[in-house]
Amino acid sequence: MGAMQPVRRTLLRDQAYTSIRDAIVGGDIPPGSVVRDADLAASLGLSRAPVRAAFSRLVDEGLLESKPQSHTRVTALDEAGVRDAAAVVRAMHELVARGAVPRLEPAHLYAMRDASRRFAAAVAAGDVEGALRADDDLHGVLVAACGNHAATATITRYTPLIRRLERQRFGEGVTCGSAELHERLIDACADGDPEAAVAVTTEIWRVLEELAHP
Repeated sequence: MGAMQPVRRTLLRDQAYTSIRDAIVGGDIPPGSVVRDADLAASLGLSRAPVRAAFSRLVDEGLLESKPQSHTRVTALDEAGVRDAAAVVRAMHELVARGAVPRLEPAHLYAMRDASRRFAAAVAAGDVEGALRADDDLHGVLVAACGNHAATATITRYTPLIRRLERQRFGEGVTCGSAELHERLIDACADGDPEAAVAVTTEIWRVLEELAHP
C-alpha cells in the first residue's frame, strides 16, 4: 500500500476564531462588549473548548482583553495601536510586492484586475463590505504569489485591527480608497517593475495609516 495523504480539515478552534474575529471586525460584536464562551459556543454550535482557544488567540492579537476571574470583552478602538499595526502591515505588503512581481503570471494579473473592478463597483455603490473584500482579494494575489509565510502570518494577524477602524471611518462617510491606486499597482505588476509596485503599495497603505489619525 502506498503512503496515504492525511485528510485536511479545519480545526474547530480555527472555525471559532474566524467567526468571532469577523463578528468583532464587522461590528456585530461592538467595542466594549463582554463576551462569554458559553454564549458564543451555543451560537456557533460548538463546545466551549474551541471558543476558549479562539479567545486566547484574539486576546493575543488585541481584539479581546481578558481580566482573570472577571470578564472577557472586545477592546476599544485604539488609534495609536492601529497606526502601529498599519505601519507593520505596510512593510509586509512592500516586501510581498517586491517578491511577488517577478513570479506573476497572466492568471494572477487577471485575478487582480477582476478584484479591482469589483472594488470600484462596490465603492460606487457605497458597499463597504464588498469594497474591503475586493481589496483583500487584490492584495491577496500578491501575498500568495510571493510565498513568504512569515509575511503572510504577520499580515493575517494585524490586518483585522486595521479593518475594524476602516469600517468605522467608512461609516462616518470617509471614502473606501482609490481605485486609481489599484490600477497603478496592477500596471506596475504587468510591467514587471517591482520597485514601482512597491512605491504604489506604500502609497496605498500610507492612506490607510492616515485613517488612524484623529
